[in-house]
Amino acid sequence: MNPQPQPSNAFIAASWVALLAGLAAFIIGLWNAAMPLNEKGYYFTVLMYGLFSAISLQKSVRDRLEGIPVTNIYYGLSWFSTVLCILLLTVGLWNATLTLSEKGFYAMSFLLSMFAAIAVQKNTRDSQRPGVAQ
Repeated sequence: MNPQPQPSNAFIAASWVALLAGLAAFIIGLWNAAMPLNEKGYYFTVLMYGLFSAISLQKSVRDRLEGIPVTNIYYGLSWFSTVLCILLLTVGLWNATLTLSEKGFYAMSFLLSMFAAIAVQKNTRDSQRPGVAQ
């Protein structure tokens, strides 16, 4: 395992701010949207599934890099889940009766949230390494 420096407090804070901003924007957008409740539920579920799958993928990729055993089926399912949730959001937005700016808003806040979740998970893991001062 190659020793990597602990993430800076600024990067940790920026990651959390990005995650909270992306989540808040997406959820506030859903709350204010003029769409049926079942459609709001669909987008919310895709967001939560996307965050979980992105974190799971980051963890399984990192585990493999560090020599921690990860089964091929779990590794493959992590990739499949991440791609699937992006595809589900894309299909949902493609078929939605929203303006292009609304579709772009949901897509960008979704991607910001996924990226930030990966960064937060990475920072958390890097901070928990043995021998790293907390």
